[in-house]
Amino acid sequence: MEHDLYSAHILIVDDEESIRQTFEIFLTSEGYQFVKTVATFDQAIEAIKNTTYDLIISDIVLIGPCGTDLLKKTRELNIKCPVVMITGFPNIETATESVRYGAFDYISKPVNKSTLLRFTRQALLHWSLENKAERLQRENEKFRRYLETIFRSVSDAIITIDSNMQIVQLNETAEQWLKEEGAEGIYDLDHLPERIGMACLNDARRVLQDGTEVRKHLIECHSADDATKIISLNASPLRGEDEEFQGVVIVARDMSLEEPREINEIRNRFHGCVGSSKAMQEVYKMIENIGKVDTAVLITGESGTGKELAAEALHAESSRRDKPLIKVDCVSVNENLLESELFGHRKGAFTGADRDRQGMLLQADGGTLFLDEIGDISPRNQLLLLRFLQEKTFTPVGQDTPLQVNVRIIAATNVDFQKMVSEGKFREDLYYRLKVIEVRLPPLRERINGIPLLATHFLTIFRKQLNKKIATISDQALECMASYQWPGNVRELRHVMERACVLCDGPMLLVQHLPDELQNPPKKETVVQSSPPFPHHHDRPVELFSISPNYQREDEKIINALKQVNGNKVKAAKLLGVARSTLYRQMQRYNIEE
Repeated sequence: MEHDLYSAHILIVDDEESIRQTFEIFLTSEGYQFVKTVATFDQAIEAIKNTTYDLIISDIVLIGPCGTDLLKKTRELNIKCPVVMITGFPNIETATESVRYGAFDYISKPVNKSTLLRFTRQALLHWSLENKAERLQRENEKFRRYLETIFRSVSDAIITIDSNMQIVQLNETAEQWLKEEGAEGIYDLDHLPERIGMACLNDARRVLQDGTEVRKHLIECHSADDATKIISLNASPLRGEDEEFQGVVIVARDMSLEEPREINEIRNRFHGCVGSSKAMQEVYKMIENIGKVDTAVLITGESGTGKELAAEALHAESSRRDKPLIKVDCVSVNENLLESELFGHRKGAFTGADRDRQGMLLQADGGTLFLDEIGDISPRNQLLLLRFLQEKTFTPVGQDTPLQVNVRIIAATNVDFQKMVSEGKFREDLYYRLKVIEVRLPPLRERINGIPLLATHFLTIFRKQLNKKIATISDQALECMASYQWPGNVRELRHVMERACVLCDGPMLLVQHLPDELQNPPKKETVVQSSPPFPHHHDRPVELFSISPNYQREDEKIINALKQVNGNKVKAAKLLGVARSTLYRQMQRYNIEE
């Protein structure tokens, strides 16, 4: 503190030059480093506007406005440093006025060296303590707001309890839970909803008795809609500054709501689609953009990638969302009957046509017609569909006059259309009519990192359908899923999860509940590059699917990536799909040595 005092900025205001010089000599010889002297009110105001002073020593009597005016002006400018007033004619009136306007103290002339130094030291010590107290108060307030923000925003329910088993504070999540259970405004553990209230009560008693933490454990609760919730509870002692016991903090988490999340992803769900990978984000964005444009769309992708869900999302994003979405599976309909299914027929148009039939196009009037597996239709039906796309009219079988409808066509296929066109199996003009805009759905093997999210989504569905109490999926089971190639894509994953949920009787889905092909996948294929991508690995085989799944620990993923590229951070960042600066920050965070 001594060092801080001598580095203080001091302003001397007096109209007598000899006094200014004397005071300056006294202070600088004592060790004060920053002392400035001025003669008038105006000079003093200019000085305090340009520099922040820790102490002002001013004569009351000045040429022009007096020292008391200077004192009042400093307070108007919100300058709070101590001001010591000096006068050669002391009286009660001037002393009272100075104190009333906030002067630190009042000194009578003549002022000797010891008096000046004593008052200077006292004023600076007082100012230093005031600053320290104010700084601590600001820091405490900042810390309090910071903790309150965390307390409010955390997704877990947090309940603080005093030593008398009374609820002291709830965060917003806890309040919402109690409100949903009809227990809003309750501040006594004994009156909380039965199952969770009893668990919290028992945990709090154990902490109060033993003074030790009750580690995480799972309990079952039933909500008002008779749904089963898996709640994770953790209770810890709350202690003060001197380690005195003040109560209990209980943290509760609804495990049934937990879903794995990827860092920096925009969203995990879009209409009926589930996925947070970059590829799926691009699909979501494209569907949003083209959904509002009334044009034909071709959805391509392997079987089981979710083409029907994409069509539903396109319809939901369009202005036709309140009109019908009619779906036609072109494979399941007999080729000879597809024309009648699409365009309708009149009674007697062919054998067995005993009444008029409204075709799918007419049913979809004003809405959307989804043609799944369009690549399997016959050349005749291709021609009829092309004519409809060109003219927006069609003629039902057995009718002479055409009908006009307002229908948007969305088609889907899992075949290579360009190959079919080149082989003459599909009309080129129809292909380009359908493919005004193409939405390609990535296979599941290209978005392995999305498997935990999808698996959890299906777990939630089948847990409810089968009335199971499965809380989560083991890391080993997720690792098996990530190592599998998924030829059937998302549809196959759904069936695997349904089978696993049927077989699982415990709180966690394990590897043993998965099919044999997932438990014992074929070894990963390795190839030796003819032109090695990394100069230091000329003879090393490169393993396919080498990036660790996203549910692994972040530091493990970084270390594995660095090992694969011999420590080259540029290539490691590319391998991980992050910016180089992000990789550097992550390495610093996890203390990974270069």
